[in-house]
Amino acid sequence: MELPGTAFLYTLATLMVTFAGFSALLMIIRQTAGGGLTRLDRFLTRTVIGNLLVLMVGALLPPLLHLFALPEALIWKASALLVGLPYLAILLTFPKRRVSATGQSASPLVYAVFIWLGAAIFAAMIACVFAGFEQSGAIYTAALTCNFFTWPFPSSSRSRSFLSSLLIGGSDRRILAF
Repeated sequence: MELPGTAFLYTLATLMVTFAGFSALLMIIRQTAGGGLTRLDRFLTRTVIGNLLVLMVGALLPPLLHLFALPEALIWKASALLVGLPYLAILLTFPKRRVSATGQSASPLVYAVFIWLGAAIFAAMIACVFAGFEQSGAIYTAALTCNFFTWPFPSSSRSRSFLSSLLIGGSDRRILAF
């Protein structure tokens, strides 16, 4: 019998690898086109790729543990700890790592969404899984999914101009307060 949510976790892992590769590809194209990479560009690329790879491991870990015929409750608890605690550490050390690497702090939007919301989601996920809620798998999967959607926020100022040029054909125009 398959672990509930496995197909969704595999799909999520595929999306994460795709977006990590796309992020790296964009930086390579930018550098090839003659645009130099700043320390901030390098740091943000490493951050996005690293975070997505950790989340991808989180998406693949429950099906892997299921292969060992572990009880379902133990699978979600082990996954929550093995992925949740390191990812919390990654999120909470982001401000210091960013300042060390670039000399610049992040915007309040990055702090609010990427760091504090992301950390709160993972802390709540760990608490709920260990509280023994019946839908631990859904809670775990939802936490991974929500944090996947926060990945653009470390580069929010750069993603705004990228999104603006992509959506309306010019980085000089603004939409929805970008």
